[in-house]
Amino acid sequence: MAAGAAVAAPRPEVIASGLENPWGVTFLPGGRFLVTERPGRLRVVAADGKVGAPVKGLPPIAAGGQGGLLDVLADSGFEKNRTIYFCFSEPDAGNSAANSTALARAALSADGSQLDDLKIIFRQQPKVVSRNHFGCRIVEMPDGTLFLTLGERFSRKEDAQKLDNHLGKIVRVTKDGAVPRDNPFVGQPGALPEIWSYGHRNSQGATLGPDGRLWMHEHGPQGGDEINIPLPGRNYGWPVITYGENYGGGKIGEGITHKEGMEQPLHYWVPSIAPSGMAFLTSDRYGAAWKGNLFIGSLKFGYLDRIELQDGKVAAEHKLLEEARARIRDVKQGPDGLLYILTDESNGKLMRLLP
Repeated sequence: MAAGAAVAAPRPEVIASGLENPWGVTFLPGGRFLVTERPGRLRVVAADGKVGAPVKGLPPIAAGGQGGLLDVLADSGFEKNRTIYFCFSEPDAGNSAANSTALARAALSADGSQLDDLKIIFRQQPKVVSRNHFGCRIVEMPDGTLFLTLGERFSRKEDAQKLDNHLGKIVRVTKDGAVPRDNPFVGQPGALPEIWSYGHRNSQGATLGPDGRLWMHEHGPQGGDEINIPLPGRNYGWPVITYGENYGGGKIGEGITHKEGMEQPLHYWVPSIAPSGMAFLTSDRYGAAWKGNLFIGSLKFGYLDRIELQDGKVAAEHKLLEEARARIRDVKQGPDGLLYILTDESNGKLMRLLP
């Protein structure tokens, strides 16, 4: 079917409601879900939509502003090892105002009531006094490594260009938190070896692409939200190049969009849509026209963006669910091949899209 061809609109079905600012969802056996709430709660949602009590055993969380308990991911071998990963804003033990993004691993108890064997496997350095730009999407790759997106904490945007910190970076670690030997900056003096790519602003969406590569999007300032395929060791330009401008107007830096040695985005939005959540549809549950499409939630405008790709470029965009104008925080393809979304509201919902 050609780009732009019409397909029937999906029907949203509410699975669970009453979630307080849910941020991330992952899938458990038996049709259950594991959902994070940004204020610092992790809940199991039954297949029938019943929301469980908060799971016990979380570490201290710096909830406030954009921070809190953020993404969650069940390990690909969960049915055998019951392992999950989650990322969150971690307070500084010596300065309660400072925090940074951290990545943890734990085992979910058989009854789903608590976390055991908790281990923090990565901590963003340095910790910063800020309530903004934590990034915090987790992607497991086929080689068993984990990618984690990290924001530049808003007040420290220049650090996104420096390799001696984790601000404005994507990092890649093993499931134990070790540094993979083939990371691009291993052995480079002055560079942190966890870094995969740099020059990012604040990525709240990342996913494994059908091409086997990591895909991500990131918030621009006022305009300039981007889709990128972050390659090892590459510089994605923030804040030196951007298609956005300062809030309220005015150029950022020199106001340029291109510079030698810095990557161009695959796609960008002006004005910003405030993207969050990201998933490729690899199933045919919605028909051939949707298979292979990329889906991204818009927080600002409250719609699900269905993106058709041709030859690695964005060929067409379609706004779904825009009548509800709900802030879409996460979107994932479930084991059943259907799309699931979370709405970021005080009475947040977990929904599936029915063909």
